[in-house]
Amino acid sequence: MITVDMRDRKPIYEQLIDNIRTLAVQGHLKPDEHLPSVRQLAAELAINPNTIQKAYAELERQNVIYALPGRGNFISPDIGAVARQEKERQLRALAAQITLAKNVGAQKDEIRTLLDAAYDDTTR
Repeated sequence: MITVDMRDRKPIYEQLIDNIRTLAVQGHLKPDEHLPSVRQLAAELAINPNTIQKAYAELERQNVIYALPGRGNFISPDIGAVARQEKERQLRALAAQITLAKNVGAQKDEIRTLLDAAYDDTTR
C-alpha cells in the first residue's frame, strides 16, 4: 500500500510523507492502525531506514502519526482533524489560484469547465 517511485524527482522521504498522509486522510489507514516498522518498510521498499525514520519523524510532527516507544508508529486518532485542516488549506490555495486566473482574464465558465474536468478526473 505504501509506495515510492524511484524515478520521481521528489525526494523519497517526501513521497513517503505524502503517500502515508494521503492514505490516512482518505481512510485507507485507520486511526490507531499500526504502521510497518522502519526496518520492515525499508526492506519492503529497498530504501535506507534513515529515510523511513525521517519521514516518520515529519509525519509525527504533523500529527499524522504517533510513536509508542518499543511498540512502533500508529496513525493518529486525530487524523480527521488533520484531514479537515488539509482540505481547508487546499481549498484556500485553490481560491488563490482562481483569483490569479481571474485577474489575467479567465472567465467564470472557463474556470468552471476546468474545475469540473479536474474533479471528474480525480474521482475515478
